[in-house]
Amino acid sequence: MLTILKEIFTWWNRQTLGTRINTIIFGRLKGEDSFGNKYYEDKNGKRWVIYKDEIDATKIPQEWFSWIHYTKNKIENSHKLNKYNWQVDHKPNATGTSDAYKPNKNKNVIKKKYSTWKG
Repeated sequence: MLTILKEIFTWWNRQTLGTRINTIIFGRLKGEDSFGNKYYEDKNGKRWVIYKDEIDATKIPQEWFSWIHYTKNKIENSHKLNKYNWQVDHKPNATGTSDAYKPNKNKNVIKKKYSTWKG
């Protein structure tokens, strides 16, 4: 019941009620990525994604990014990305979370790197 109320009144939690109805009626599931996001396409070629959790465009991995933006490439039909051993897995943007990058975690590291001009 809470999920349905969230769909009616909020747009940042997965999908709205209108998107759910549109997906049920017109959407054809094209695939799912490693994060659990589902990708749909209608008969006219319109494409959209239903996110597993909170909506964030940085959660679309590389193998689906080109598909959702109609960009032609070698992996568009298979969505299988051959990774080299030096490549890391895709991570969503962590800005605003506890995992965000903080360059100076230690306060003692921050030092003045110049001397002021005295007149």
